[in-house]
Amino acid sequence: MKIAVLSGKGGTGKTLVSVNLAAAADKSLYLDCDVEEPNGHLFFKPEDVEIEEVSVVIPEVNQDLCTGCRKCVDFCRFNALAYVNDQLIVFEEICHSCGGCFMVCPENALIKKDKVIGRIERGQSGSVEVHTGILNTGEVSGIPIVAKLLTGYKDDPDVPVFIDCPPGTACIVMETVASADYCILVAEPTIFGSHNLKMVHELVTLMGKPVGVVLNKVQEGDDPSEEYCLQNDVKILGKIPYDKRLGLLNSNADIAVRVDTHYKTVFSQLLSTARKEATR
Repeated sequence: MKIAVLSGKGGTGKTLVSVNLAAAADKSLYLDCDVEEPNGHLFFKPEDVEIEEVSVVIPEVNQDLCTGCRKCVDFCRFNALAYVNDQLIVFEEICHSCGGCFMVCPENALIKKDKVIGRIERGQSGSVEVHTGILNTGEVSGIPIVAKLLTGYKDDPDVPVFIDCPPGTACIVMETVASADYCILVAEPTIFGSHNLKMVHELVTLMGKPVGVVLNKVQEGDDPSEEYCLQNDVKILGKIPYDKRLGLLNSNADIAVRVDTHYKTVFSQLLSTARKEATR
């Protein structure tokens, strides 16, 4: 079973929930697909880490073959190519590796070149296998890293997979959610939080994914995110209180279920509820 944990914005507690759910399972696989700012490894502190570089294909110019027809320049919607002073220039930093320039070049003047955009780190933390995607600073897209994360492991039906998704609703989030069996949305009890919950809920609904919500940082008083769930018939899987003790554990990069019996019970119950909902 693949459970994706999402939020409409950063800082809602998405990683808190995904890390503790993975740790609460007897055995699990944790995939950190938040490749721009992965931090699940700070909690798990995996050992025996293996590193795999992730590359994409970009063009390199054979100036002797280039005739200056500018077909590749006109094709590129990202302005990654320019013909200046009788030379074709490639701006590698903004190339999206779509491959279109190779297809339209009539002279075969473009050579395929590998460019490393990041890496995947794989290690073990107790009963949790931890895979972390890391995008190099300044790269245009982390989707190739996410795609390799989601396919670079041996699938075992007895081992649940917890996917820590990027925040928001961009294309990289859709890529991350596409193979998930169930989605858990983490939301804060604010108007801003409910707005972002609405956006990500609409996204996973559009993708046809079953979904439940975890309300985090819950306090007394109005909760716009809870109101949204009740108004739109969205299952509330559980509530996590605004608790100084949990905040301290989180800020110290401790996994709550491993050091606190109360929160081991809380997240174990949350995991049980999510599994039941996912298998309905």
